[in-house]
Amino acid sequence: MEIQQLRDHSPDKFASIALAPKGRTDAQEGNWRAQEKAIDDWLPINARRNAKWWYSAFHNVTAMVGAGVLSLPYAMSELGWEAGVTVLILSWIITLYTLWQMVEMHEMVPGKRFDRYHELGQHAFGEKLGLWIVVPQQLVVEVGLNIVYMVTGGQSLQKFHDVVCHDCKHIKLTYFIMIFASAHFVLSQLPNFHSISGVSLAAAVMSLCYSTIAWIASASKGRSADVDYRLRATTTPGKVFGFFGALGDVAFAYAGHNVVLEIQATIPSTPDKPSKKPMWKGVIVAYIVVAVCYFPASLVGYWAFGNKVDDNILVTLNKPKWLIALANMMVVVHLLGSYQIYAMPVFDMIETVLVRKFWFTPGLMLRLIARTAYVAFTMFIAITFPFFNELLSFFGGFAFAPTTYFLPCIMWLTVYKPKRFSLSWFTNWACIVIGVLLMILSPIGGLRQIILKIKTYGNVTHHTQKFQLMMMIQDMQ
Repeated sequence: MEIQQLRDHSPDKFASIALAPKGRTDAQEGNWRAQEKAIDDWLPINARRNAKWWYSAFHNVTAMVGAGVLSLPYAMSELGWEAGVTVLILSWIITLYTLWQMVEMHEMVPGKRFDRYHELGQHAFGEKLGLWIVVPQQLVVEVGLNIVYMVTGGQSLQKFHDVVCHDCKHIKLTYFIMIFASAHFVLSQLPNFHSISGVSLAAAVMSLCYSTIAWIASASKGRSADVDYRLRATTTPGKVFGFFGALGDVAFAYAGHNVVLEIQATIPSTPDKPSKKPMWKGVIVAYIVVAVCYFPASLVGYWAFGNKVDDNILVTLNKPKWLIALANMMVVVHLLGSYQIYAMPVFDMIETVLVRKFWFTPGLMLRLIARTAYVAFTMFIAITFPFFNELLSFFGGFAFAPTTYFLPCIMWLTVYKPKRFSLSWFTNWACIVIGVLLMILSPIGGLRQIILKIKTYGNVTHHTQKFQLMMMIQDMQ
């Protein structure tokens, strides 16, 4: 979609008009407002506002039930039965509550909609401070998720290849990540949330299917003969850091808050029928699906394998082969949708900056270059750091906890100002404390695991090179 008004006025002229509203003539005011509306209608978040409540349901399922569900049995092995069940239930309740607050705050100001997370932050904390508080954390979450999904998508493709072709030559994970990324070079050109609805619906269905396969296959396999429910680590420091990292894994599993306002922006709203009603209906359905996916997969997976479970439950399962292969392909389809759900707000930010700040002409070429560059960036980082569970732990606490647990509560206290010492006041402060603890503790465990994994990779590489050198010497002799 080309915006023709840019051809009638130079960027400098539009900039001067925008920055000096008192000096604008009526004609300039009309041209400037028409230009602003045209840009708003072109940007991904504002382009379409005709979604129904079920769009909210499957978009939220796609956003939340992703790679995180596959790591929950591993998190249980770091937490143990008592702490693990408590953390899972509390996280489900707290994040549902904070998500409800964000849905309510979407239209807290009559006649205005906060279509983006940072717009709500700007209203709560101020124009400049709100940007600095929200945008960096939201970008870490969304970009971090896209990187992790690149890794997980590549791992699932690799697992599928190894299962269906056991005797085939081993192919490095790097190439599978590149194959997974190639699909996103195409899908990223879909302009807005409405255009990715089909992909998102397929992803939501796949998430329910593969998580069900994971726990049913675990239950069918039964409890291992040598199952051990003691914590995975054997030393006290290892248990402590493992516990911290597991908190990050759980926080990662509830990340839908980072796109909830953008999803709600696609729903029409009138004074009689505000968008929060269909949005909340969709959220309730989504959270029921989340519970159906998360609790059986995490509990049954841990029950079956104990502390021997891998950081991806589908990697632990090997039989029946056809079912595991199918589940891994379902993961791939789901991650295609999840990546796009979290990439869309990033695309919106990138295109907003390019058009409003650098005065690029909105159109196909701008999106082709900007979005392709972003997909290539996430692919490169994923290839460089393919540490699945450790990335979940680190990002889970560092940025997921603030945007999911306590930022919505702080904004609620700032904007709605509930009565001091009321139930709402106590609840929000409790969520803030929990979120701060998650933000501080879980990255410590995740960072430690990343360092250990890097050392392990280094040792493996060293021994592999040493073995290859010995073989070469034997061949020469």
